[in-house]
Amino acid sequence: MSDFARLQSDFQRGILTDDDSILAEILDSDKEKRDVLFGVYRHAYASRLVEAMRNDHKLLYDYLGDEMFDEMGRAYVAAKPSQRPNLRWFSQGLPEFLKASEPYSKYPILAELADLEKALNDAFDAKDAPVLVFADLAGIAPEAWNDLTFHPHPSSCRLDVATNVAAVWLALKNDETPPDAVSLDAPGRILVWRQGVTPMFRELSAEEAMMWDEASGGLPFGVLCSMLATYDDPDGAAARGAGYLQGWVASELLTPPPQPA
Repeated sequence: MSDFARLQSDFQRGILTDDDSILAEILDSDKEKRDVLFGVYRHAYASRLVEAMRNDHKLLYDYLGDEMFDEMGRAYVAAKPSQRPNLRWFSQGLPEFLKASEPYSKYPILAELADLEKALNDAFDAKDAPVLVFADLAGIAPEAWNDLTFHPHPSSCRLDVATNVAAVWLALKNDETPPDAVSLDAPGRILVWRQGVTPMFRELSAEEAMMWDEASGGLPFGVLCSMLATYDDPDGAAARGAGYLQGWVASELLTPPPQPA
């Protein structure tokens, strides 16, 4: 390693780990001491990363406000130094950090708000894929429906939540005062995806969430309808299954099955 490459490596380590050994190789200026000068780089590094987090989590920033978000962001920077040159991926671990780190773990709404924003960001960046349309279903023979399987769009993601995060997110998005964060009596279920170029989400009933999860796992339509019949109202199971499927197709949540080679 050349002296310059070593110096670059030591400089980077000093910024990332608070290792001050690099100060031995930095000169004081006419106006300021070396530790102050190096501190400017450290501060700028953390500030740039926190700014990137604000861009990825605008509603969490609105929810916490300047001071609290900055404090949280710097704690995340210290715990999760950037490992990639692309800042888009820096805050991917934020939901888990908020779940596991005090004092933030005492407020589940924070992790769930970060998780929902992450899922929406990921949906926007997900790879393109053709979408299943009603014309694709029209050509399927009636006897083939029992064995029909469905394929979720690459942008789709299912979240289980324990708070009223959907209501909080919607209020923040509409520049309204969010409701108080509360724990739900039963787990909430959210489906995230991209429709066209727009990230979307909606809350699901327990039954539809079950059907989506099982359909995403490859269970055929006939089995799904049988499961719906055991879930509630056997006589209406097929109609409910068809209704859920219609909604998924209309929302561009499915892709056509892969064609044989």
